[in-house]
This record gives sequence, C-alpha cells and structure tokens, in this order.
Amino acid sequence: MTHITVRSAVASDLSELARLAALDSATPPRGPALIAEADSRLIAALPLGSGRPIADPFEPTAEIVALLQLRAQQLRESSAKRRGLGERMRSLLRPAPAIR
Repeated sequence: MTHITVRSAVASDLSELARLAALDSATPPRGPALIAEADSRLIAALPLGSGRPIADPFEPTAEIVALLQLRAQQLRESSAKRRGLGERMRSLLRPAPAIR
C-alpha cells in the first residue's frame, strides 16, 4: 500500500462496504461511516454511530483502523467546538434587557 485516502462513505460505496463486511464476517455499517482506501481499493471502514470497524482480513489494517478512529475523534471534537461557538454567538446576539 502506498497511498491511503480517508474519507466519508457515500451511497456509491454501499456495494464495496458489503463486500468488505463479507470478507470480515461482519455487518456493513449503517449510517455515516469513514472509509480508508489504499490505491483506490476500500480496505477498512469505521461506523460513526455504533458498530465495530470492518477491515480486509488479507491486508495489514490495524494502523489504518487506528487512523480512522483518530479521524473520527477529530471530527467529533470539531463538531463540539462548532456547537460551542454557535451557543456563544447566540448568547451574544440576544437582545439586551430593557433598562427601566
């Protein structure tokens, strides 16, 4: 493997996710997932909701699954920061109380 791409799964990945899950004796991820491709071939996937990672058992994928888990953590942290920023902005934009 020379080039690894980590990206969000899209609808056109469903058949490849099913193939990968069958190789790993697992169920394909339902809902959002991150996938890792090596040289344009799907070799691992990580559901972003619940479920375990799936990976090609004929490839060395432990480090790639760890990479997917790291990326998922980064996405969760980024989402939490955006939510926090949105809450701060809303509090700043609230009308000031009327002075009597």
